[in-house]
Amino acid sequence: VQLVESGGGLVQAGGSLRLSCAASGRIFSLDVYWYRQAPGKQRELVATITDDGSTTYADSVKGRFTISRVTANDTVFLQMNSLKLEDTAVYYCNANVTLWPELTDVSTWGRGTQVTVSS
Repeated sequence: VQLVESGGGLVQAGGSLRLSCAASGRIFSLDVYWYRQAPGKQRELVATITDDGSTTYADSVKGRFTISRVTANDTVFLQMNSLKLEDTAVYYCNANVTLWPELTDVSTWGRGTQVTVSS
């Protein structure tokens, strides 16, 4: 299973970006997590979406970020609105995947995409 992230970039504070995480492979089910890591800080879980569509968010992004999924092509989006300087980080997509037809579980990471919020 491969994860390919896209959509990072430079944006002014108050602006928006949408990140994408496209999964490919023999996928039976998929739970996806967006993490971020700012320089000198620990990696932080930002948002999750489970295979049944349940979502959770870190308190720091609630009301500003929305995670969603297009099931047909196993692509997950992170819509980020009202961006703040402190949202600057490398954003990573992580997935727990149940493989088809083995029904075994694997965890895989994308390479990350830089999000920079400027004043």
